[in-house]
Amino acid sequence: MTSSSLALPLGLAAVAAPPGGGALPRESEREAIEACRRGEREAFDRVVLRYQRDVYRLCYRYVNNHEDANDLAQEVFLKAWRAIGRFRGESSLRTWLYRIAVNACLNFRALRRPTADELPEAVPDPQPGVLARVESDDQARRVREAVSRLPERQRATLILKVYHELTHEEVAEALGSSVGTAKANLFHALGNLRRLMSAGGKGAP
Repeated sequence: MTSSSLALPLGLAAVAAPPGGGALPRESEREAIEACRRGEREAFDRVVLRYQRDVYRLCYRYVNNHEDANDLAQEVFLKAWRAIGRFRGESSLRTWLYRIAVNACLNFRALRRPTADELPEAVPDPQPGVLARVESDDQARRVREAVSRLPERQRATLILKVYHELTHEEVAEALGSSVGTAKANLFHALGNLRRLMSAGGKGAP
């Protein structure tokens, strides 16, 4: 699984994203957005190269399948290119792309309902340290399986906050919710995840 295998939209060359990721500097971001609005494909190429790794990883963590994540990432950038003229800059470009990605993943999963039963929305007593126990491939697989069973909004919140290190405010923007809702979703997601891990991924104790 490498970002270089991402099939890019609009005929762009598939070049590996630079290491480290992260958002573009604000001034560079504004320049890139304005260039994209003028229809400059080269500017959007640079946006793709900057964010393709993060978008792919977000999609992969949501669907746990390389081909599906690859298709979803391409869909995200196609939608972003078509909608760039309506981007008002109220959030960062990265957060805006994440919002498109989350919605694409939610729609995808709505069409392909998971075979495993999801946990209920609210389970108390979270333990944030559960993610720190990932020390092996087997443990990582168990975490992925447990995350896949979380309710949709909890799953999206956890992926954005823990794996992509967004702030609560950025998570709320990406999900179109309030900061309080984002915090509550993370609280319940971590509690549900802890119970799944304690039960070996078979259900809440």
